Amino acid sequence: MKHRDRVWMALNHEEPDRCPMQISFTPEFAKRIQENLGLIEMDAHNPHGGGNTQELERKLEEDLLLTSVGWANCYYMDDKDYTDEWGVGWKIQSYTTPFGVGHYTEIAKHPLEDDQAIATYQAPDPNRPELYTDSKMIIDHFIDEYWVVGVTVCTVFETAWALRGLERLLVDMVTNPEIADRLLDISYKYHLVAAKKLVQLGVDMIWIGDDMGAQNQLFMSLNMWRRYLKPRMATYISELKALNPNLKIAYHSDGYLLPLIPEFIEIGIDVLNPVQPASMDPAELKKMFGNQLAFWGTIDEQHTLPFGTPEDVKNEVIKRLRTIGKNGGLILGPTHHVQLDTPLENFWAMVNTIRDTPYNTLNAFV
Repeated sequence: MKHRDRVWMALNHEEPDRCPMQISFTPEFAKRIQENLGLIEMDAHNPHGGGNTQELERKLEEDLLLTSVGWANCYYMDDKDYTDEWGVGWKIQSYTTPFGVGHYTEIAKHPLEDDQAIATYQAPDPNRPELYTDSKMIIDHFIDEYWVVGVTVCTVFETAWALRGLERLLVDMVTNPEIADRLLDISYKYHLVAAKKLVQLGVDMIWIGDDMGAQNQLFMSLNMWRRYLKPRMATYISELKALNPNLKIAYHSDGYLLPLIPEFIEIGIDVLNPVQPASMDPAELKKMFGNQLAFWGTIDEQHTLPFGTPEDVKNEVIKRLRTIGKNGGLILGPTHHVQLDTPLENFWAMVNTIRDTPYNTLNAFV
């Protein structure tokens, strides 16, 4: 079965030959896989950015290929402190694991922290042809075989708070709605242009999102989300689906989202990512919303992948297939980029169990 056909069946709530799979990795973990597979020459691997031939993803027999345009591409741009084209400053933060030292990029400077800077700020131009070179390459070479996803995550809220500062933006949303709206519109308008161009190029799905969930509660009140984010996301989705009524929309948010999910469905979201199992029970979500939503993710990146055994990982994959994956509606993968602290044995247990478990053999597992 073609990779894209496998995804199409799953998103239409049918069981394909096996569950579709999508996995991304931090650059350091990508290098470990590269070395493990003996791939000597490979382009730099930014999980959000362009210039990636998707060689690792295709080697692993993943079913979705991602092509990203937007502020999220500014993560992992350098191995030393830098300022991105939006004016956001980044610092490099190291961390130590049993498998070596990794590096995160953390926001250190907000260009719109000062009120006076807002009026004269000019966002980057989303119409630049070079932003879509990677997308065109992916579509031209792989659309016949793979499900191609246009990524415009950090769509509204996260880019805005990177520009302003998280605490300042949250205060603005309460005390100065005019400034908050202006800030949110900067990222909203940029990413909508990018998403429309990706749809016109021919992607199968647009992946949007902002983190709205903390571990066990919403990041902001439901009323605040309805005031600032719901209308923008509803318009974003409707304008994209007007360009292609068959387009699928995936929404990313970490954490606990239960009160938002009915409203996600209302505004046209088709797929929920990443379904963090430490925050929401995947099997319960299937019972509650499985006839209206598909799900993408569900393999625990907080506990099972880094700290479990290969058998734990295998058992979790089988559990997901038999519950949230029953009758389709699931794309399996970890709930975030695979981190450097994950043992390769656990990674391969996940990959091999997904690849080697046809739906029609699940009854053989007890």
